[in-house]
Amino acid sequence: MRFLLALIAALELLCACNADAQAVGQYPFALTREGQMLGAVEGEVASFKGLAYAAPPVGSLRWRPPQELPESSEMSTAYDYGAPCLQPSLPAAREDCLTLNVFRPFGVDGPLPVMVFIHGGGFVSGTANDPLFDGSRFAQAGLIVVTVNYRLGAFGWLMHPALSEDGSGNFGLMDQITALRWVHDNIAAFGGDANNVTLFGNGAGATSIALLMLCTQSRNLFQKAILQSVPGRMRPASPQEAETAGLQFVAALGQATDLRAVEPARLLAAEGRLLDKSPRGFAPAMDGSLVTEDIAAGFASGHESRIPLIIGSNDDERRFDSELEVKQALSSSTESPDELRRLYPDAKTPSDVAAGFYTDKVFSEPVRMLARLHAATGAPTFRYRFTYVPEARRSNPDEGHGRELQFVFGAEGVPGAGIFSRRDREVANRMRSYWINFAKSGDPNGAELPHWDAAADRDHLLLIANDHTASGDDPLLERLDRLARESGK
Repeated sequence: MRFLLALIAALELLCACNADAQAVGQYPFALTREGQMLGAVEGEVASFKGLAYAAPPVGSLRWRPPQELPESSEMSTAYDYGAPCLQPSLPAAREDCLTLNVFRPFGVDGPLPVMVFIHGGGFVSGTANDPLFDGSRFAQAGLIVVTVNYRLGAFGWLMHPALSEDGSGNFGLMDQITALRWVHDNIAAFGGDANNVTLFGNGAGATSIALLMLCTQSRNLFQKAILQSVPGRMRPASPQEAETAGLQFVAALGQATDLRAVEPARLLAAEGRLLDKSPRGFAPAMDGSLVTEDIAAGFASGHESRIPLIIGSNDDERRFDSELEVKQALSSSTESPDELRRLYPDAKTPSDVAAGFYTDKVFSEPVRMLARLHAATGAPTFRYRFTYVPEARRSNPDEGHGRELQFVFGAEGVPGAGIFSRRDREVANRMRSYWINFAKSGDPNGAELPHWDAAADRDHLLLIANDHTASGDDPLLERLDRLARESGK
């Protein structure tokens, strides 16, 4: 059936005057360098899923920089997501995974603002194909959303002397840059404006974007950024640390003469054994090329792209797998247990105190620090804190890291997201409106929205709470100042 639809569309295409970003019959069509893409329509939204932006990184291309796809005039249907990138928790994942997805309003002329989403997952898990990241709500507001898959775990971040002919490590970051170049070169075919691109992401995605703001190879590929829950003092591994982890990984494989010929299942098993010992064994590392400094130092030196920025975090950044990190953060505190309880008066248990300290140390204070540094460059900077809890979960709140994503995308009834109440939906619409306005103009403010003060002079932030959304002074001033002094900043 799909072949027949594609054939009908191809015949209708012969009569078309302009192939770019148009509807062929009732199906959206786009002409890219890699071929003719036929998408799907649902309501007011057209989608193109599983578009390859680089050659499959398999066989001899494993652990190499992403390679360009050949030009083609063939027609392909883009109805279904491609496979997620390899990770132990997803049986359907594959090594051939360098794909992206495009959501756009159907029947609307461009050029339209573009938002590119980079998913989180600690650099070892996650996928752009998650139903939570459906870009339809943004498309309905007149934007184009692109969601990107990139190599993860050992496949994305392994640094090892045997792979040094092309420079090893940071393959996931190379993928992200290649996807951005694809967007720059092809998004006009979907009605997008290549000169109005906003990057946004959460957790590891936000960390990636902060590194891309410091990376010369990605300059001019995006014009605005939104960093959601970025651990701003995260220090990339040194080359020595990354190579040590790589040697441990190869040792866990057992005897292997050609790393690129090892079965993926064996690689995943070895990755799992290494991650059990070192949960952050695979992540961006200093390579002297793409990553030359840590985020805090780069922002302190004013080396980042001086572009409009939204940056913020949640009031609870615990994850299901963050217990070890919470304990490590708590062990680094110079405060006594009694003083910590005073600083977190709303905490009901010692574990809540520990989680509050972890959230502030890893996210809240570093986010404020990056906001201050970026605002000092003169770039428009808007800081937020998301403390809203869905009404149905207030009696038993779940993990807080990533809680804002359901509200940003407006997803309901999909895995990882519940059904919104009327109040939940109001907060989601308001928050998404800020993101939409920012993507269009670099300023999140708009009619019928509470005014969001820039962070330039008064260190203000937008607080998105259960009972109100308002811009004002940071209520966590004392706690964050204490942490800043501990960090020597």
